[in-house]
Amino acid sequence: MAKAKYDYLLVGSGLYSGTIAALAAGAGKTCLVLEKRSEIGGNVYCETIEGIHVHKYGAHIFHTSSREVWDFVNRYAEFNRYTNSPIANFHGEIYNLPFNMNTFSRMWGIRTPDEARAIIEAQRAAVTGEPKNLEEQAIRLVGTDIYRKLIEGYTEKQWGRSCRELPAFIIRRLPVRYTYDNNYFNDLWQGIPIGGYNALTEKLFAGADRKTGVDYLEDPARWNACADRVIFTGPIDAFYGYRFGPLEYRTVRFETEVLDTPNFQGVAVVNYTDRETPWTRIIEHKHFEFGTQEKTVISREYSETWKPGMEPFYPVNDEKNAGIFAKYQALAAAEPKVLFGGRLGEYRYYNMDQVIASAMAAWRKLERQSEE
Repeated sequence: MAKAKYDYLLVGSGLYSGTIAALAAGAGKTCLVLEKRSEIGGNVYCETIEGIHVHKYGAHIFHTSSREVWDFVNRYAEFNRYTNSPIANFHGEIYNLPFNMNTFSRMWGIRTPDEARAIIEAQRAAVTGEPKNLEEQAIRLVGTDIYRKLIEGYTEKQWGRSCRELPAFIIRRLPVRYTYDNNYFNDLWQGIPIGGYNALTEKLFAGADRKTGVDYLEDPARWNACADRVIFTGPIDAFYGYRFGPLEYRTVRFETEVLDTPNFQGVAVVNYTDRETPWTRIIEHKHFEFGTQEKTVISREYSETWKPGMEPFYPVNDEKNAGIFAKYQALAAAEPKVLFGGRLGEYRYYNMDQVIASAMAAWRKLERQSEE
């Protein structure tokens, strides 16, 4: 039986709840964590296969330019020097990502930034006026060759729709570098926790009581009575019984297998950017931690339309869903005891550092309220 009274009930055990749990423990506050899955850690949970820390719910590469966030996570885990340098496979042609001089040299046989810039500028002119869809927006940003080989097929697999049917705002900008730099992120710091993400989340939740395999929404009144405040990081529409209809997501299906080879693709992430290959990318997990195991583990990722009962991954932030979410947000604002946070609670795409920063800001607000 749960303790009669906690300061906080944390619904879900991802990085948002983990940040609150760690900060609460540091302030002498008590937390009970409820997790519907059988494991703690949310989507950063890793399972160990053949001695390899496998990112069960997709590749997670920590990166940030926030000194506060970087210092925070390094209090709980040591990070390695992993640098995200993915590649793209277009019908067997290999290109570096993000779009940089290595990409342009491979695509056009050129060597200098001036040559690359001239080609892109000429191709961008194919779209005049205000871009009417994602295709036109992408061509306006990077030209036709890069769009056709490295954006079109991948994006259509991700969203399940033609780029001509997708709104232009989905691609507001695309990184183009006129340097030979394959580091995907511009952030000051990046890496993977040594020992995998479980090493981080175990420390974050170390001071909290935890219950797994428990669905808060099956008996919210019972669990609400256990704590003074509730931090809900599940889907906000599910919390309200889908009163205004379900919010839409894209989900990801994973096919993971062990291969009897020490090195399958030579890099952690390969994006398959042609339309014909059914998966969007292949992850080779050992490369996140520079593994030397005799075998390797790969995961093929397939982007699919979300249906109730499936794991929601990426919010579909279009006009329709924004309107629905605004209605749920109005209900949430009137909740005296419940704070909604994280990717599902706030219905927005978050990088990991952004989740942690959001939770830190929420904690500061909670602390101010408790002092009033």
